[in-house]
Amino acid sequence: MYEPIRTKSVHTSADDADFPHRSREDELDIQLAGHLGALLAVTDELGLTEDGDRIAAQVARLRGAPPARHAGRSDAAAQALHRRAHALAGRALVVAASRADTAVAILAAEAMDAHDAALTPATAPTALAGAR
Repeated sequence: MYEPIRTKSVHTSADDADFPHRSREDELDIQLAGHLGALLAVTDELGLTEDGDRIAAQVARLRGAPPARHAGRSDAAAQALHRRAHALAGRALVVAASRADTAVAILAAEAMDAHDAALTPATAPTALAGAR
């Protein structure tokens, strides 16, 4: 009555697929490098060269190549840039903690402190290197 199915099902397991798989650690490295790259862009836009160099060194370590640095400036207010940098540093801190990367976790925590201090009206912006 019914003809049997002669082709393979489209619902086969992905374990048999012929494409490269990445480990959880590789995925976390990629995610962390992305967050740090975004933080680097905002840091460069704020003109914090020394801090940018420290972040760039960590991105280079994670990616295996130095990151591209953008010298362009937007018309964003400094307060908005500090808020964005604080949020990006927080994301980097979460990923660094989950992959147990102490160097990046310390760098991200220092960045959060520095950008938080820059957002507080009673204090002047401080460099990340001075937060040690």
